[in-house]
Amino acid sequence: MSEAALPAAHGGAVLSATIRTSPEDFFVEEIDAFAASGAGEHLLLTVEKRGMNTAFAAKLLAQRAGVGEQAIGYAGLKDRHAVTRQRFSVHLPGRPAPDIETLQVEGLRVLDHAWHAKKLPRGALAGNRFRLVLRDVQGARAAIDARLRMIAETGVPNYFGEQRFGREGANLGNALAMFAGKRVARAQRTHLLSAARSELFNRVLAARVHDRSWNRGLEGEVWVLDGSRSVFGPEPWSEVLAERLDRFDIHPGAPLWGRGELRTTGAARRMEEAVLADDDAMALRAGLESAGLRQERRATRLRPEALAWEWQGDDGLVLAFSLSPGTYATTVLAELGPIHDLQGGQRPFVGNA
Repeated sequence: MSEAALPAAHGGAVLSATIRTSPEDFFVEEIDAFAASGAGEHLLLTVEKRGMNTAFAAKLLAQRAGVGEQAIGYAGLKDRHAVTRQRFSVHLPGRPAPDIETLQVEGLRVLDHAWHAKKLPRGALAGNRFRLVLRDVQGARAAIDARLRMIAETGVPNYFGEQRFGREGANLGNALAMFAGKRVARAQRTHLLSAARSELFNRVLAARVHDRSWNRGLEGEVWVLDGSRSVFGPEPWSEVLAERLDRFDIHPGAPLWGRGELRTTGAARRMEEAVLADDDAMALRAGLESAGLRQERRATRLRPEALAWEWQGDDGLVLAFSLSPGTYATTVLAELGPIHDLQGGQRPFVGNA
């Protein structure tokens, strides 16, 4: 299902706008999950980069530190067309820390450094903090403010963003070809498996947005604990569940497909099975099961933390919020209206970082 086909939860568009007139209009900062240990063989760097993606920055750091690229660790991937702050680790066994100035180049500067005991693994961050500037905003300011208040109070559907699906959604076709026997590189295989899983999840979530159950429980619901993939249920509806749902401690879930039986029962299971019953969905399901992935769940609901906004002049709007790992700023912007990304054309979903 293309991003344009994914239904919004809060009604029609209230604005149109542009984004990324300059990289500074899309600022992202990782929220660290831990402090540096202060000792060890890995130099932990906090880096600010402009107009540079994470993989390229890692390659530059390896070159300037005189190590192989496998010696570089990072927690998350960040977009090229942005100003981003994130951590990298550099493995330097038996070596002193290099002169920090030698690690810096145009577009990349080191803000902080400390020794650490381990390589920085993927996913080792508590979230991301965003500051996004929308320009040429067209729409009634009162309606835009009301929509933002609704998002802050009730959240948005937790769709996977377009990055999972590649240019023009090509990853899905490539995933089906891989499942049919086409050989692909190991790194590409990982991306294609993620795209297949994300497509099935988005289909179920889109159906739940259509029937207004994306933020409430169905009969036979399996609940996802906020900020994790830990799940429980099904269990009978109760005042306790209602209270936990209202305070965003738990969320409804949808499947991240893999081997094993769906844990849902009743209406929740019937919906999931019906939505994922066409030929392409069945092929993706079979491929993911054959690849050895196991059934997991992901929350259908996402609420940006500390969402704030400020108008600048007649047609500028600055948004600030934080998101948990593995979620997308795109899902927040999509509930406002069409955003013209000056680095990627007309895109209902503007890239996550």
